[in-house]
Amino acid sequence: MNDSSNIPENTVAGNLPAEPHTGTGVRLWNKNFINACAANFLIACAFYLLMPTIPIFLSEQLHVAQSHIGIALSSYVAALLIMRPFSGYLVDVYPRKKLFMIGVTLFVVVFCGYYFAATVLFFVILRFVHGLFWGLSTVSANTVAIDIIPSQRRAEGIGFFGVTMNIAMATAPYIAVNIYDSFGFSTLVSCALVMGLMAILTVSFIKVPKRELLKKRPPISFDRFILVKGIPVFINQLFLSFGWGTLVAFAVLYGKKIGIHNSGIFFLFLATGIVLSRVTSGKIIDKGYLHNVMMVAISAITVGYFCFATFHDFYAFCISAFILGVGFGTMFPALQTIYNNMAASSRRGTANSTYLTGFDLGVGLGMLIGAYISDKYGFPAMYYLTAVLSFIALFIYRFNSKSVYEKNKVTQ
Repeated sequence: MNDSSNIPENTVAGNLPAEPHTGTGVRLWNKNFINACAANFLIACAFYLLMPTIPIFLSEQLHVAQSHIGIALSSYVAALLIMRPFSGYLVDVYPRKKLFMIGVTLFVVVFCGYYFAATVLFFVILRFVHGLFWGLSTVSANTVAIDIIPSQRRAEGIGFFGVTMNIAMATAPYIAVNIYDSFGFSTLVSCALVMGLMAILTVSFIKVPKRELLKKRPPISFDRFILVKGIPVFINQLFLSFGWGTLVAFAVLYGKKIGIHNSGIFFLFLATGIVLSRVTSGKIIDKGYLHNVMMVAISAITVGYFCFATFHDFYAFCISAFILGVGFGTMFPALQTIYNNMAASSRRGTANSTYLTGFDLGVGLGMLIGAYISDKYGFPAMYYLTAVLSFIALFIYRFNSKSVYEKNKVTQ
């Protein structure tokens, strides 16, 4: 069973031979990479149009208590934790382009269910199913993109590819809040559905390098689902992704609590910080400054959360978002590069699923524990906790993760 495109390994777009993978002149922005970035952006837009408005919908329309919103939100995270490791195995064994198309198509179809989400139970089940196909889509998308990116420009390519999701992650919530307030939840679902259909069309144009698929399927084992040698980095990652979960779930509600009318503006400033840092940090990483980038990124995240918890006026709200954006935008490509550089090319699916699972688990914990803490002690207490966890993550990286990476990195 071959990849959906019969392009030889020395070809990256159509019938054009790939440029030699040597030197800084290796071409990154070919037709396939552009299509992969566009598809990633559209898929993320569809998903994140609903993310910030679901807590509002549950609170205002279904009258769910704040302490229970985290449970409803985290059902999709539970699905991701189940699906991500299997997705990594699947994209390492089966044709990646076909799995990408299947995952995106099923992901888009599930949006139709939101038109009928009138009870909390139905909503929880729907989010769980949606999480399964979101997991398959994102793992296959990341792995297809890394197959296309020349290895000499991997961190830079990951940076540009990932920033498309981060832009969507940050701008879609701002747009979503406006659509929700003006036209309601059903109209918002329709917008997400249209974006998803556009994503399916874009994915169909992607052509990936042909790779030799295994004639015999590898035995099912733990290391086919999780990059075992990356587990120390995975644990370090949880301290940072916890805070990301509190942001995507509660930043809008927090803004409303402190009197900011359209608190979705938080995500615009978050996006600005992400874009400005992510498009430059990849080049710095490729020049050999990986660990410096990670240390700076985690430090910025720590400062950002502390400011977010401490200062409550409009300007501080926006500046904190920008600082957090710079931190996360710098960290994302660095962390993903760490995982991929510790895996052979045949294990890229596993590497990417481990990286994404680390965020899924941390985000789920952030939503669940964050909902409890914010309900009992208030939002500032929740964000002070995230600042402390980020500070701990800085020490874990300096004294553990750094050496784990240097010991296990693979030259390819």
